[in-house]
Amino acid sequence: MSTTIITEHPAWHRTEKGEVLRVVERDGVPWVARWADDSLQLRPVGRGDASPPDVAYASPIRLTMNDEAGPLTNALARLGTVARLTNPSLWDAITTALLRQVVQAGQARKVYRSYCEAYGRSVDTPAGAMALAPAPETVLGLSDDGFKAVGASFNRTALRAAATAYLERGEEWRKATPDELVQALVEVPRIGPWTAAAATADYTGDHSLYPHGDLAVRTWAKRAAPSVSFPSSDREFEQLWRRWAPDRPALHTLTLFTLTWGNHAGVTGGTEAVRA
Repeated sequence: MSTTIITEHPAWHRTEKGEVLRVVERDGVPWVARWADDSLQLRPVGRGDASPPDVAYASPIRLTMNDEAGPLTNALARLGTVARLTNPSLWDAITTALLRQVVQAGQARKVYRSYCEAYGRSVDTPAGAMALAPAPETVLGLSDDGFKAVGASFNRTALRAAATAYLERGEEWRKATPDELVQALVEVPRIGPWTAAAATADYTGDHSLYPHGDLAVRTWAKRAAPSVSFPSSDREFEQLWRRWAPDRPALHTLTLFTLTWGNHAGVTGGTEAVRA
């Protein structure tokens, strides 16, 4: 069975050779992730004894068996097994979700990369230097003009509030269950339910928590299965989604595969997924 890697996170870059690379940070150690030779290769930058980030694999076997969802699951099953690099940095996951607020994916990707390149730690990779998300301390030291210079003026209040809360409670958050983490993040000013759920799904890899009524999920589901009549409202769509996938494993799989389909089809206008 083929394997498809989802590269929806804005940190993924495509090289001239068609490979995709990304830099992540786990426990203070940067890692270069590279999809090549039908596998995801992880290399630490610095400490060689560090534990690697987690890579999660999802099988189409767990897709919903609901007859009404048949056209969608048939399209999604063609992806084969889906691989996803779980974001090892909760702070990056929060940063990414905040920068995705209100704007389209292509614009969020542009701002995220500019923001990281301007103020984050630079890491050498086979494709050149790539940058990590700016640390919370760095964020709190940025002026309004600093945010404006990278197109993040709209996000500055939320990023500052998140940085303050993360420095106070980050250790506690990293030990929380996925459900507890969503609730904790919602308590931070300017982090609403959508942002909290998106950040938690990115960090934990549990897409049963992803905001299922999100416009992106609805759009990709409709494009993957145009013969299905989907509800137009967020609430009704989410109700349908949960009826099709009534348990958490099925809900996770259906959501992750739909996001992967959109990523692979280039619906987001960004890096496409890579198949093996």
